Amino acid sequence: MPNTMNDHRSAVFKLMIYVIGFLLFCEWLLPLESITETKNVTIFFIYATFCFFVSFIQVPWYLSMPLKLLGLAFILDGLYIAETIFSRNWFSVLYDQIIFNIQVIQAQEWWQMTPLFRSLLFLILLWLMSYLLFYWIVVANRMFVFVLLTLIYVTVVDTFTVYDGKWAIIRTFVLAMAALGVTSFHKEMDKESIALGGFKKGHLWVLPLLAIILFSTVAAYASPKLSPQWPDPVPFIQSAAEGAGPGGGGVVQKVGYGENDSRLGGSFIQDDTRVFTAMADGERYWRIESKDTYTGKGWEDTLEDPVQTVSPDNIPFQTFTDEVEVEEQQSFVELTSEADFRKLVYPYGATSLDSYPEDYRLQIHENTGEMDTLKGDSPAKLNRYVINYDFPSFEYDQLRESSTEDPEEIKENYLQLPDSLPGRVRNLASQIIEDEDNRYDKAKAVESYFSSNGFEYSTTDVPVPDENEDYVNQFLFESQIGYCDNFSTSMVVMLRSEGIPARWVKGFTGGERIDATESPYTDGLQNKYEITSGNAHSWVEVYFPDVGWVPFEPTKGFTNNADFYTDIETDDSDSAASGSDTETPEDNMGNPQQMEDQEAASDSESVNINSEQSYVWVYVLAVFLLLALLVLYVTRYKWISAFLIRRYRKREDEETYEKAYQYLLKVLDHKGFKRKPEQTLRDYAFVVDRHFQSNDMRRLTNNYERVLYRNESRRSHWPKVTELWENLIKKALS
Repeated sequence: MPNTMNDHRSAVFKLMIYVIGFLLFCEWLLPLESITETKNVTIFFIYATFCFFVSFIQVPWYLSMPLKLLGLAFILDGLYIAETIFSRNWFSVLYDQIIFNIQVIQAQEWWQMTPLFRSLLFLILLWLMSYLLFYWIVVANRMFVFVLLTLIYVTVVDTFTVYDGKWAIIRTFVLAMAALGVTSFHKEMDKESIALGGFKKGHLWVLPLLAIILFSTVAAYASPKLSPQWPDPVPFIQSAAEGAGPGGGGVVQKVGYGENDSRLGGSFIQDDTRVFTAMADGERYWRIESKDTYTGKGWEDTLEDPVQTVSPDNIPFQTFTDEVEVEEQQSFVELTSEADFRKLVYPYGATSLDSYPEDYRLQIHENTGEMDTLKGDSPAKLNRYVINYDFPSFEYDQLRESSTEDPEEIKENYLQLPDSLPGRVRNLASQIIEDEDNRYDKAKAVESYFSSNGFEYSTTDVPVPDENEDYVNQFLFESQIGYCDNFSTSMVVMLRSEGIPARWVKGFTGGERIDATESPYTDGLQNKYEITSGNAHSWVEVYFPDVGWVPFEPTKGFTNNADFYTDIETDDSDSAASGSDTETPEDNMGNPQQMEDQEAASDSESVNINSEQSYVWVYVLAVFLLLALLVLYVTRYKWISAFLIRRYRKREDEETYEKAYQYLLKVLDHKGFKRKPEQTLRDYAFVVDRHFQSNDMRRLTNNYERVLYRNESRRSHWPKVTELWENLIKKALS
């Protein structure tokens, strides 16, 4: 009866400590909604509660894992997947998401991970934390460490983010006092072997603890506070970072659109803050401006004039000529509150705006294409609008056959290079294009140079040029690591060094497609895209006298979403006779470029299919190995015990006996029979035998003590001792 009371008391105290630990863990989740883009935080709280509960009641692993996995699946289904749960299409969506995000991770493009996959990772983290905290708080009884980490986390988040941690610190203090008090109370009762004896005696211990917590909290809250004795650390850290970074003088910046590009280089901190959403027929690059003057360190705009203020009903700016084939399209753009620029973001071919406030106007910089949004005479953000545009399609032969006689104004403005540009940059450009005989193929040669010569895309560990070092020269010949600014600037500089007018362009990539919905502005469905600060981007425009400015994409890992096509000429009489527009092999033979493009596309498709299939098998094998390792870990005591039983049967020496006994203690500890520090082996053996209703442990312990303390040889008893040891191992693991 006393032992039953002790077990009951121990369970009650463990529950109290575990609940307090869970409440402390909640303090880690509360700031997420304020400092990140995390939504549906309540769902994560519910899942965390479920995982903590399953861990506490110590459900066997073969039940707890399916339960937690089922809860995870229901959450993902409710938040992201429209298909019927556990249907074939449901698993197909989940599989596609996982494969896509694994490829994103392999490419180190972390900002491209989808919300579903990020939520999946976070739910798995909650799953693991529920088990780890149960072991840390209940089994290992190390509450103080977790309390200390929670206090540090809350204070750091309060200091360096917008999260107000005033009440969080108070809550954490109260919970910490309660946790440490209950833990100490439990240890003292175990040490003195005091039974709880019901609430009448328990309150004599609980009330003083509550009084101390209440008094300490009220006194700390009401007492006068000194003004801050240390300066705010945030400005200090920011100023200290001014000289950080490889190459010296570098600043670790936050990714996003900015207007000052006079000094490029250095690492970026990723930022997935949503800047705007757009509805469009397909993925578009969203242009904002171009810059003309390369200084050796970055870009400056020296072509601000002429500027004209116009009504958004008619945008008199176009980057290409009337010779370019276009398709009329519409897009809806809506900026978020986090977008801090007062400029128009627009796709190529913008012609006019609809659905905008009447008092807004546009101030257009004719050379750069920058469009400031004005309300009256003052810059103001245009939050939402419908933009009409003529989406261009560029014909290959037209680009290859375009004249190279550039207007004087173009040559004057877009062939500029600093006198300090190293000669080896010009030499490299000459080597890259030496086999090409037209402007388009020369531009394509430079564009594709980076993807086949060991260059690496990265936003971290990107150096900044020294005072006397050229930005492009450093990237091309020394670091060969960087992001869009490095790739695009290098392409512009190399083209200009070969007499090809080019300019540096800034804006946003197409973002992440999140939905396809009926557009209120056009007939039919349109894709909905979410564009974040992480989609800020720079690329290249090359000038063709008969076509205009054509976009190119040199950055490794990015794809130019401009439309290019081959014009196929057909014989009208043949078409009329055959009554069909179907191409024949003879037609293709007459167009070598088309055959080359088709063969390249076929080869690319074959390579992609084979690559995807090989990746699938790699992922399947990796998942299988992970599951196998997980099963081996969970069942480790069973297979290790089976191995040791066979091994120890053949060895009859005192050292083996001691190792076997120590391993038995480890197995019993793992199954919940934890030996207390003050407990003798005989007392511990009595507790174990009482549970198994036998005397095997006491008999085994008696033999162990004789070997250990009296140096007696027990080899004559080895068969019986081995049998006792095997029985206890099997009972513990059953």
